[in-house]
Amino acid sequence: MGAAAFREPTTRQKLLLYMKKHGTVSVQELAEHLRITKVAVRKHLDVLHRERYLDAQIMRRQVGRPVFVYQLTPRAERLFPTEYEGLAVELLGDMGDLFGDSLVHALFERRMERTAQKYREKMANQSFEERLQTLAQLQNDYGYMVKLEKRAEGVYLFRETNCPIARVADCYRQACQCELRMFAAQAPPVGKEAKLSQQAPPTRTDDYAKRGRSGV
Repeated sequence: MGAAAFREPTTRQKLLLYMKKHGTVSVQELAEHLRITKVAVRKHLDVLHRERYLDAQIMRRQVGRPVFVYQLTPRAERLFPTEYEGLAVELLGDMGDLFGDSLVHALFERRMERTAQKYREKMANQSFEERLQTLAQLQNDYGYMVKLEKRAEGVYLFRETNCPIARVADCYRQACQCELRMFAAQAPPVGKEAKLSQQAPPTRTDDYAKRGRSGV
């Protein structure tokens, strides 16, 4: 077993694990558990709150001043180990064996149509650049860690540096193909490249150029 298996969790990881186990907590409670100052706790909480991993609310007490308490948001679930992807791959494989690959393909198409409809509603009446920014934000909400860079007037580089469905995409290329088609419907790319690897998470880079009205 490698040395990495014995790596000590960071303070932020300890904080998140404590909140996962105990639910709503106060700064004082976290400071006592982690054995650090309340100022240090607040710095960690501020970062996590800005990244939308925490919700904050005021708790009124019978004695003393009200205090802020914190709890994890549904978005924070992605920070903890899960086996959803493994389960998804197994279920897709079973459906293919039982009902044929056409059903699996139809499921990816259905997912693409549902996502495209949601994105169209978010992008209604937006300019080309606004659509790209909205697309980047929506993909970030799903964990794709998008980098959007303006290369020239009307030309942009749209790069996803993480794939939250990497194991599914490695087994079923339809996942990426459907997503690329959905992207093209929102803001047509001139050139696009999809990279898949068993050794590293899939990444995608799309070059977008403004070409009049995009096909939505």
